[in-house]
Amino acid sequence: MTEIKLREVKTLKYLRPTIERGYANQTLHVDLSTSEISIKPLEEKVKEIFVGGRGFCLWFLWNAVKGSTKWNDPENAICISSGPLGGTPIYPGSGKSIVTSISPTTGSVMDSNVGGYFGPYLKFSGFDALELRGKATGDVIILIDGISQKVQLFQAPELPDMAHEISHILTQHFAQGKPRNVSVVSTGPGAKHTLMGCLNFSWYDTGRGRARYKQAGRGGIGSVFSDKGIKALVSCWDKVTVKTNNPANEEELKKVAKMHSREIVELDPRQNDMARVGTTHLVEIMNDHDCLPVKNFRYGQDPRAPNLGQEVFRRIFDKGFDGCWIGCTVACSHGVKDFVPVTGPYKGKRVFVDGPEYETIAGCGSNLGIFDPYTVTEMNFYCDTYGLDTISVGTSMAFVMECFETGLINEKHTGGLDLSFGNRAGALELLHQMAAGRGFGRVVGRGVRQMKKIFAEEYGADPDAIQDIGMEAKGLEFSEYMTKESLAQQGGYGLTLKGPQHDEAWLIFLDMVHNYMPTFEQKAEALYWFPMFRTWFGLCGLCKLPWNDIVPEDNKDTKEPAKVIKHVKWYAEFFGAVTGRSVEPGDLITMSEAVYDFQRIFNLKMGFGTSEHDNIPYRAMGPVTVDEYESRRERYDKQLVEVYGVEINGKSTGEKLRLLRKIREQMYEKLKEAVYKRRGWNENGIPTLETVKRLRIDFPEVLEVLKAHGVEK
Repeated sequence: MTEIKLREVKTLKYLRPTIERGYANQTLHVDLSTSEISIKPLEEKVKEIFVGGRGFCLWFLWNAVKGSTKWNDPENAICISSGPLGGTPIYPGSGKSIVTSISPTTGSVMDSNVGGYFGPYLKFSGFDALELRGKATGDVIILIDGISQKVQLFQAPELPDMAHEISHILTQHFAQGKPRNVSVVSTGPGAKHTLMGCLNFSWYDTGRGRARYKQAGRGGIGSVFSDKGIKALVSCWDKVTVKTNNPANEEELKKVAKMHSREIVELDPRQNDMARVGTTHLVEIMNDHDCLPVKNFRYGQDPRAPNLGQEVFRRIFDKGFDGCWIGCTVACSHGVKDFVPVTGPYKGKRVFVDGPEYETIAGCGSNLGIFDPYTVTEMNFYCDTYGLDTISVGTSMAFVMECFETGLINEKHTGGLDLSFGNRAGALELLHQMAAGRGFGRVVGRGVRQMKKIFAEEYGADPDAIQDIGMEAKGLEFSEYMTKESLAQQGGYGLTLKGPQHDEAWLIFLDMVHNYMPTFEQKAEALYWFPMFRTWFGLCGLCKLPWNDIVPEDNKDTKEPAKVIKHVKWYAEFFGAVTGRSVEPGDLITMSEAVYDFQRIFNLKMGFGTSEHDNIPYRAMGPVTVDEYESRRERYDKQLVEVYGVEINGKSTGEKLRLLRKIREQMYEKLKEAVYKRRGWNENGIPTLETVKRLRIDFPEVLEVLKAHGVEK
């Protein structure tokens, strides 16, 4: 065990409340600038409208910041909350938390979904949410100990910088012989030196005797964490049972939980086998359906994709069933034991790698033209321990590689690095540079949006070309699905609140694989319903995988198979059993809609949140280059002739490319208009006064923001 010295700065003893129907009914607030710790009661109205999790985080963040607040201002807050259903040990996928802050990359509201034990332990320790404001003068650890009923601030100048070492040391330090009682939130040096820092939320793997972790990756909240001088958060809690959440109806909870868990155990081995291969099964499915991003989203498939597929990782993953929360039967949190990196500070040393999952495989693998599973695994390890989001790292590198190969940038700009697609050594060296804040890595660590500006203004790159191929929207890098042939997923990326990610509206599988929404109207409706329902998981502390990644065998015969209504009904029963609020499936959508529209107005407060910010780079809609068009020439020619009625005889590929672009951009604009109308927003993408009143979020400060943007009646 590594000995560490912690200097106590402040201690607040408190009386832990009894959890009532999933709520502690109080929140914890820490001002890092003053070391002030305060506990506040949770208002009933806030609980009723915002429910928990993402809702609570958004409410506290809204009240912490002004419209002019920047990500590194002291008043920017980091808020963490699980939700009323979070911490249920018998219902699959009930260990999630949401983290929010003002993002370094987008300048607006960011929320990130994460597993691990911290959120449930925070609630069981007596707090429905944690709000962190201000900036500390040194490396600070915040301990929330529900066992001893105290909150403590420490200075810890001697802790290492790497996230996996921090998690290990602090778990052992605070365990008192029971390491499963400890969860740590940390980041690494990459968060300090880039804008795409992630947070690692730990959970203790008793079978392997080690602290492992999940990531809150999107939008650079880890960089905010580092900027605030926080070294780690630690929560401590003891035994968790079904009674810990004090549900309103324990028997009904056990009944619905048993049904859902039993179904997963029975069907997962026959459907996705996530308990053995995690989300790696998606690689070949996406490749088969032309949706796997290859070489900066140019292409959707590659014959080498099976090298990164489930059968390869089935052999590489350490055997065993792994869940990032107690009792989750999906058990998809796999890892690689005794992996030996070939580069960087851990070169030649044995390490444990949490993952990789699909997004990392696609982002740091196929999208870079790298089809070696060991390189992807090494990038996964270093991103995690450096505190870097694998999605933003992968998408940023892919953009750089295309710019390098097409001559938009050169070795003079990269400091001599050959950043051609498929160059594994170049990708790893660039990753180490990003984490250390040196060389060309300092530029790449700013993210795609800022790189586009730098490449155009300082390197002389064609601004139109880099705009088309720079895969970011709202300042957030795209997650790893190639959307050229899926209008639904184009909307799912462009019409999201925080930027293009799969957490909010992952429709590509339903659209491209199952063909559940063939008509334009069905796509528009889906872009109303799915973001609302997926928001609900973030309000309650749940993972969405049990909802629609493992489905009933008769689901395809139901009226709306994409929604998996049987599971939606179960979730309504789950919510009622814990909270005592009797709800129908439609009520879940209404709950979410209130929070969703509030977040849209929050974006408006921060200077965003209108139609112009819902645009996406053209590569997300269609082929940018002649080469891209030619790679699917038969498909595109057929669409132009049979779907759009265009005469193409005698036209060059360039002419057909321009015709297709005009059509697809028009389709996207038409989709935006239809979705705005369905969501109850005006033509500029702003919720109407009628919608705001219906959802009961017509707070005076909300109405002021709407009025400032011309929405008064």
